[in-house]
This record gives sequence, C-alpha cells and structure tokens, in this order.
Amino acid sequence: MMELSWLGILAIIILVLIIIGLIVFCIIFWIWMLVDSIKRRYKDSNDKIVWVIVIVLTGILGAIIYYFVEKRKDRKRR
Repeated sequence: MMELSWLGILAIIILVLIIIGLIVFCIIFWIWMLVDSIKRRYKDSNDKIVWVIVIVLTGILGAIIYYFVEKRKDRKRR
C-alpha cells in the first residue's frame, strides 16, 4: 500500500481547489452571458429567443460562443 506524503496531499488539495475554482468560474460566466443575452436589445426579437435557447441548452459552450459572437461586437463599437 502506497502512503501519500504531505507534499502529495498538498498537491491533491491544490488540484481540487483549482478544479472547484474553474467550476465556479464557468457557472458565473454562464449566468453572466445568459443575463446579458436576456437584457440585450436586438434588431430582431427572435435573436434574443435563439441566444437564450442556445446558451441554456449548450451550457458553457453556448456561453463561450455568445461571448465571441455578441460581446465582442460591443468592444469593436467602443
């Protein structure tokens, strides 16, 4: 049976904390993009419905796509 040293235990704890941090970040990012898509004014009213459905059904991937497609337009306009 293999024993873990204190360094090994510390590495596992750090890895778990990093994973938890990434999960929390993804959830916050997903909620942020969902709220942004709901509040945004679109030229076509169907765009809002489509983006909300995309973000809800595809999760973090949809939020990332929304960020690069819609949010980046805001930066270019400024």
